[in-house]
Formats: sequence, C-alpha cells, structure tokens
Amino acid sequence: METNFLENNNLVLVGKITEEKKFSHEIYGEKFYSFNLSVPRLSGNADIIPITISERLFKEDELKIDAKISVKGQFRSYNSYENEKNKLILTVFAKDIEFLENQDEEVVASKDLVSNEVTLIGYICKAPIYRQTPFGREIADILLAVNRAYNKSDYIPCIAWGRNARFCSKMEVGTEVKIIGRVQSRMYEKKHEDGTVEPRVAYEVSIASLELVNKEGNELEDELSVERNEVSEEKREETAE
Repeated sequence: METNFLENNNLVLVGKITEEKKFSHEIYGEKFYSFNLSVPRLSGNADIIPITISERLFKEDELKIDAKISVKGQFRSYNSYENEKNKLILTVFAKDIEFLENQDEEVVASKDLVSNEVTLIGYICKAPIYRQTPFGREIADILLAVNRAYNKSDYIPCIAWGRNARFCSKMEVGTEVKIIGRVQSRMYEKKHEDGTVEPRVAYEVSIASLELVNKEGNELEDELSVERNEVSEEKREETAE
C-alpha cells in the first residue's frame, strides 16, 4: 500500500515569533530560514519551538518579533556532526504559514482551539525506557522512526505518561504506532567530564493518545488514551532526568 507521508507526520502550532529569522541553508536555489516560536500551554507557561521555513512562504518584512502566526507542517530531525559526535537536531518544517488577523491580541492556549498538536505514525526503533519518579509517576521514553519521502526517516523522541508509559514499556522494536500529542521544549543540564555544566534544550512529543497499528496498516488493534490534563512545568522538571 502506498504511504501517505503527510498523514505520517503533520502538526499545527499557533504562537508568537520570539526572535529575528536567521539563514539556515539553501537547496537548489531555494533559501530556508529558522526562528523560534513561543507556543503557550494551558498552564500559562510556553514551549519555545524551532521553525524552519522556505523563503517562498513569506514576504521579506513579515517575520517580525512578536508577530502572531499559525504554522502547519511536520516535526523533522536531521543529524549534525560536531567534534566528530553525531547529534540529533529537531525542528518544525513549515509547509504553510498564516499571519493571524488580530496581531494585538495575545496568543493563549485554549481547550477549544488547537494551538499545539502533532500526529505521528511510525515504528519503535529503540527499546522504550520505563521509569518511575520518586512521586510514583510512570514515564516511558520512546524513539519513533517516521518514514518520509525519498527513503528518508525522521527520528522523533516521545514521552508517555501513566498507563500509556506502562503499556509502551512492553513494546518491541519494530512495533508500528500512531501517536497524537504536543511538541514541547524542556531545559536540562549536560554535565561534561571536566565537571562543567552546559544548559541545553530538548524537544520531544508529549503523548496524549497512542494506538497500535496492525500489519495491514489500515486498522487499529488496540487503543489507549491518557487524560489530556497538561503536566505543570514544575512537575515536568521534577520528572526529567
């Protein structure tokens, strides 16, 4: 059966531009730029998500700081080699962008409006890591391989909570799943061998619902959902490694 790569990986983000666009790269004469988008959470905090966009989707003076936009696209990954070390870089690849009509209004998260949602269909490509916090919160880290056109794949870190985490802990490498969740950013500290500490940002998909896909790929064998109440920033920091 022919793969629909747009169904495999699609997202919607609504937020505010937080920095000037920067030149990223050029392919066949088409220039691409990057900037960060602040996407609010229901908790009142915000995720800062990197966006990559073609010059063909905007006018020169449109991507201004504090501009409110809606982005449709895909959550993608690529490898960056620094100091002979392979590093996975994550970004949202914009396929369409819309400037919101009322630029004076604040962008706020709402239960009734989609401001941060991503749908992924892919394969578990690494054994899930299951753990519990000191407060008994169950968490599972998953690395999902999502097929892209031209025999490419995106490798997307995902995090499951509660009974979804327990369920994921039993999954084997190669299991195909459908995930619906939200893209989130998370600050952490990288400790180096010389004792120095470097602040870093991790990007991942926080899973709201998860389904197993059968071998035919057109029916669902099982479905599990978690409550869609967001984890507060304080709780998220407590549960992070």
